Amino acid sequence: QVQLVESGGGSVQAGGSLRLSCAASGYSSDINYMGWFRQAPGKEREGVATIYLPFYQTYYADSVKGRFTISRDNAKNSVYLQMNSLKPEDTAMYYCAADSRSGAWPFFDRSKYNVWGQGTQVTVSS
Repeated sequence: QVQLVESGGGSVQAGGSLRLSCAASGYSSDINYMGWFRQAPGKEREGVATIYLPFYQTYYADSVKGRFTISRDNAKNSVYLQMNSLKPEDTAMYYCAADSRSGAWPFFDRSKYNVWGQGTQVTVSS
């Protein structure tokens, strides 16, 4: 079965950058969609970015468009989230997720993603 491990989180000042990594292990040939989600204390988990792997198509939440970029590295079996111009409101636990079942793009429907990482904390100070 597939396992996901996130890394790259940390504490930065507003305007700074971080790059999150999500490494997949195990059988992953059926995974077509992956996504990044985040959850701040007291708030619902929200979608940040998704990627349709076979065609390298991406989709972003309005709040991060122009600042965040999701990408893939097939050789390393990894997906990344480059975060630039970080704001305090970006502070959250960030999770990587994979969908090994859906035919259609799940976008930010959390119920469609059946594999989740444990998360990596991102803290942005003013």
